[in-house]
Order: sequence, then structure tokens, then C-alpha cells
Amino acid sequence: MCSQNKLRSPTAEDVFARRGDIEVASAGTNVDALEPLTAEWVRWADVIVVMEKAHRTKLQNRFRKSLDGQRVICLDIPDDYEFMQPELVDLLETRMARYLPSLPMSSTPIRR
Repeated sequence: MCSQNKLRSPTAEDVFARRGDIEVASAGTNVDALEPLTAEWVRWADVIVVMEKAHRTKLQNRFRKSLDGQRVICLDIPDDYEFMQPELVDLLETRMARYLPSLPMSSTPIRR
């Protein structure tokens, strides 16, 4: 999740949806985001990943009643990247590696 759902979170959705072993969706915390975060999305998620601490704060303030013990992970990725920028993809993969199950050795890594 990011603010506008234009660059960082859609990149993360695209990258991690290719894994096939997890379900992913992206949304923005702003009401004018391309895909605004809703209470339904919050309830759907087992884990919520935000790009910045401000997103976690907005999530907790706006959706407190919808949060039901989901883990919220903050990646601390600033809004300095374009959609699918290789540096952003590498940063996402690096920061998320500790939270995701390892893929079998036969899986093909994502590289651009």
C-alpha cells in the first residue's frame, strides 16, 4: 500500500503476483487513489504491507475497526521511484525476502 496506488504498490503487486504462492492486491491510502483502500480490502488481507510509516498511521487511524490482528509491515520505501523501476523492484524483493516463504529451487527468479 502507498498513497496514490500509482507507482510503488502497483509495482509490488506486479512483482509478487508472479510468485503464484501468495495472493496480492494493491491500494492507496488517499481517497483519490487509483484504487483506494477500503475496509473490505483490510479485512481480506492476512498481512498488510505499507511503503512508509505515514501509511501505517493512516491505516490504523482510518481502519481501526477493520483491522483484526493482521500483521502490518512497513518497508520504509520513499516515493522516489517510477513504476517497475529496476531499483524499486530490487528494493521490494530485498525488503520482502524475510517475510515471504522461499520458492522451490526450480522456480524462475524475476529479473528485468
